[in-house]
Amino acid sequence: MTTFKWHATTPLTVQGARDFWDVRYQHDVTPWDRGAINPALVGWLDDKILQPCRILVPGCGRGYEVVELARRGFDVTAVDFSPQAISSIQSKLNASGLNAELIQDDLFTWTPEAIFDAVYEQTCLCALLPKQWRSYANHLAKWVRPKGQLLILFMQTDKAGGPPFHCDFGAMRRLFTDDCWHWPDTEPVESPHSPGFYELGIVLERK
Repeated sequence: MTTFKWHATTPLTVQGARDFWDVRYQHDVTPWDRGAINPALVGWLDDKILQPCRILVPGCGRGYEVVELARRGFDVTAVDFSPQAISSIQSKLNASGLNAELIQDDLFTWTPEAIFDAVYEQTCLCALLPKQWRSYANHLAKWVRPKGQLLILFMQTDKAGGPPFHCDFGAMRRLFTDDCWHWPDTEPVESPHSPGFYELGIVLERK
């Protein structure tokens, strides 16, 4: 079986990164993709923690959550670098008679027309090289309006390498700083994943 892995020296050219992700989707080498809606999101929706609004799903992958959010009446924008991923979501939306704004672009250079009420971050951070995390966190802070929500799931693999990369919860607490985000007193939600993986989910409020 062909393996694909980021290395510290992997060229971060636009074409190189797009090809890297497209090949992974073509060969189904996407271990961060659970193949279904994340149960943490279902809980946040059912408990009314997240209610219909203008929401961004960055690094949306195959977009199970994009379809569910559209089904529940959200104004959804989804962005991914991979044309394969965007095509997969469009097929799901068409089959369900639903609509969402789908954008194939580089999140590090993309600029939305307006900021969002909420961002649902599940599969993007853990798929990026750790050296990109600070820049990505800065973008997330710019995309969420004051008092808006960042619903974020931190991948737990307890091993080196990736993607998906292990997102140590203490390190994430330092990455998403108190000057930008209000952290709740509640414990994170544990969301099971494929064998050996799980996620810790939490809802942050933009200051």
